[in-house]
Amino acid sequence: MPNSGRQRGFSYIGLLIVVAIITTGASIAIEASAALQQRASEEELLAIGAEYRAALESYAAVTPFGQPTTPLEWKDLLRDPRQPGVRRHLRRIYADPLTGRSEWGLMRSPDGRIAGIHSLSRTETWKRSDFPPGMEHFVRAQRHDQWVFAPLSVQAARAAR
Repeated sequence: MPNSGRQRGFSYIGLLIVVAIITTGASIAIEASAALQQRASEEELLAIGAEYRAALESYAAVTPFGQPTTPLEWKDLLRDPRQPGVRRHLRRIYADPLTGRSEWGLMRSPDGRIAGIHSLSRTETWKRSDFPPGMEHFVRAQRHDQWVFAPLSVQAARAAR
């Protein structure tokens, strides 16, 4: 029976190797899952950002002559105070898919009005190409808070500077 101790030692080492392989596999799976979640959140951010941009464009399109073409506050997009009756450019304020909060960064014009919105998340972007039309300039962004969703006219003015 002198070999029984060796066999137990060999079994123990084999078990340690199996545990190491399982741990490595689980770690890789967790990282892949996190990457997939991050990419899904980015796609959702792009979709919500497109809605915000469309709301700002809608607000500008129906602006009565002589009035500012950008809202002063969020609530002006939810119910346009300049219009008789109820005019909604946006149905609700969405939660930021990266932070989980309904708080967004606002890009303000020199007169203090909302010219664009962005996420408050300073996390690094995964997506670096193949952006939807009107968002091609996001290829230069390194962080999510640099993805500013603004009407195309505002984007053109910023690019001209």
